[in-house]
Amino acid sequence: MKSTKLVITAMLLTAIVGCKEADKKSEKQEITQEMHHGGEHLKKDDTKTANEYMHKSSVDELIERFDSPERDAYQKPAIVLDYLGDLEGKKIMDIGAGSGYFSVKLAEKGAHVIAADVSEDFQAALKKRIEANNIEDIELRKIPYDSPNLSAGEVDMVLIVNTYHHIENRSAYFAKVKEGIQSDGELVIIDFLKKELPVGPPLNHKVALETVKAELKEAGYTNIDVNTNLLPYQFIIKAK
Repeated sequence: MKSTKLVITAMLLTAIVGCKEADKKSEKQEITQEMHHGGEHLKKDDTKTANEYMHKSSVDELIERFDSPERDAYQKPAIVLDYLGDLEGKKIMDIGAGSGYFSVKLAEKGAHVIAADVSEDFQAALKKRIEANNIEDIELRKIPYDSPNLSAGEVDMVLIVNTYHHIENRSAYFAKVKEGIQSDGELVIIDFLKKELPVGPPLNHKVALETVKAELKEAGYTNIDVNTNLLPYQFIIKAK
């Protein structure tokens, strides 16, 4: 009888320890599922849109994260700019310009930049940055959610970084983008690969590369070049 009681007691203790270990493991998994979006560590979530998800944080917090050294480490802006080629004298729209992370760098390379965003707060913050640093060749343009607000053939290039997954009705949107690019110009998209990564938005907000290509073809782009080797966590598409 004693032996039976000891066995039962041991089994109960093992079960209790097992539950505690399972709880710890679950907690650890939850922590490791935190993602890094523009420099921000974020957990997976169930928000309906990427815009709702991003704006859980204030604009000031987002700006700090977008311009962080952590972002520089994976975004590799110098490598990206080299990949874009000679930008001197080109007119480029930066859609989703936000804090001006790429807009400022493009201007430093001699481009005339239209820093476009749907957010008045981001536009106001970028205006202050431009004025404080006497930055030339950046034009601010607040755009609606459903249009780049470009006139026909207005720019040589449209750059959209970490913003493709924020846009709805993308085929229709990028057909409008195409109209705003000169015939010999190009659209450049940089966004996160749709897989678990230590950076980027939650998996459910990412757009698969094959989906992006299909949407661009539907929008009228016939020449689509894909690079998945230049950056560790993002693809780059050049489309014409």
